[in-house]
Amino acid sequence: MPDKPFTLPPLSMIMLGVHELDRALAFYQEKLGLKLRQRIPGFAFLESGAVSLVLSEPLGKTATPTAGATEIVFSVNDVRACCETLEGRGVEFFEQPHNVAGPMWAANFRDPDGHLLSLFGPERGAS
Repeated sequence: MPDKPFTLPPLSMIMLGVHELDRALAFYQEKLGLKLRQRIPGFAFLESGAVSLVLSEPLGKTATPTAGATEIVFSVNDVRACCETLEGRGVEFFEQPHNVAGPMWAANFRDPDGHLLSLFGPERGAS
């Protein structure tokens, strides 16, 4: 009987190293609207759909540099409206909404530790 091919289960968490957990947590909760699922010393687990976002002070203290060549992408139904909402909450975009391929648009910003975050989806939602 042939060996069953090995595959990993679906991705469940993305862990970001942060320097100050309270500052990072405030950004993700207050500006991006993510809900805190659990907090233990040095870690905050945020609800973000099928994949949890975990903020980690221990990882932030050991990783150099803290932010690497990683991009966290939030799929949205209306890039411009989401960008306007986040700007109203004080999020600064270094790249405003722009077309990336066909009907798909993106807008880019950083969290307080420099991690690259993006909004991705259609320019405007269906009316």
